[in-house]
Amino acid sequence: MLSEINASLYTILIYAFAQLNDNGTLKSLDPWADITKEGYLKFNALKNTNPTLKTLLGIGGWSEGSERFSAMVRTKKTRRVFIQSVLEFLKTYGFDGIDLDWEYPTRRGGKPEDKTNLSLLLKELRKEFDEHGYLLTMAVISGAGSIDSIYEVSSLSKFLDYILLMTYDMHSSANGRTGENAPLRSNDSFNVEFSTKSWIQKGANRAKIILGIPTYGKSFTLTDHKNHGIGAPTKGPGLPGPYSKSNGTLYYFEILQFIKTLGWVREWSDEQLVPFSYNGDQWVGYDDVESVAKKVDFVVDQRLGGIMLWSIDMDDPRGLVGPKFPLTQAIKAKLKQ
Repeated sequence: MLSEINASLYTILIYAFAQLNDNGTLKSLDPWADITKEGYLKFNALKNTNPTLKTLLGIGGWSEGSERFSAMVRTKKTRRVFIQSVLEFLKTYGFDGIDLDWEYPTRRGGKPEDKTNLSLLLKELRKEFDEHGYLLTMAVISGAGSIDSIYEVSSLSKFLDYILLMTYDMHSSANGRTGENAPLRSNDSFNVEFSTKSWIQKGANRAKIILGIPTYGKSFTLTDHKNHGIGAPTKGPGLPGPYSKSNGTLYYFEILQFIKTLGWVREWSDEQLVPFSYNGDQWVGYDDVESVAKKVDFVVDQRLGGIMLWSIDMDDPRGLVGPKFPLTQAIKAKLKQ
């Protein structure tokens, strides 16, 4: 429920997602929830309880793919149609800007020219947004090996207000072994530190980088329940949780619940600076209040622009296991130190 969001905890909230029509205009993903039930308006009304809050409309998401984005950025004319539609949406519903969540230019149905055309779109959006005082952000891939083939980093740094780094989903059951969702460090390149520094080395403005922290874990089914360390063999994704209802994913508060009521064992990785928990043949790698504190230290040390969570509905918003929004609260407490 939107009314359960504690708006005082955040500086920016993103409503995810709107998507694209074939002609490049914006459309609501769920008109009944977004418009009929006034989801957009209620979301933006959160600013009444926190006057400094900014609200953004997220556009895209994983399910959108690339095809319509790629067609939209192809020409100045098609980009103009999109920009006019965006401006109308923001004015109509009261958002303060957009978060472009194109996953990913040149990939998943995209074209090689997406990389250059994206830069043109961002330049044109920046000009219009500056006239209206709107914010422009973009969620970007964390994989260091993919950055150069997808983005012109200099353009993102120049035209975006913030670069939202999706530093999670670094391991999954497809690997055949247990792996952390978002290790801060590791002995390979699949970790938060390596990804972040790669963006900086490629020219990203570190003050615009917002570090992504997941409020969910990646779960696995162990091949041998006695072998339950990081890198243990697995035979598939973990079982769905009562709220997440998705194989391979557990919300943070579900994990807390399992530890508290079902006897799951929590262990800590000194190498990767994140926890993992297991019970029988079930295993999950995730972030908790201890690991997010380490990531706050990293953000401060690297002089980054801030932290984002994906997503706040998984961060125990109702206090089912303990305090409400525990990861958010831990981040804010650490930042105040």
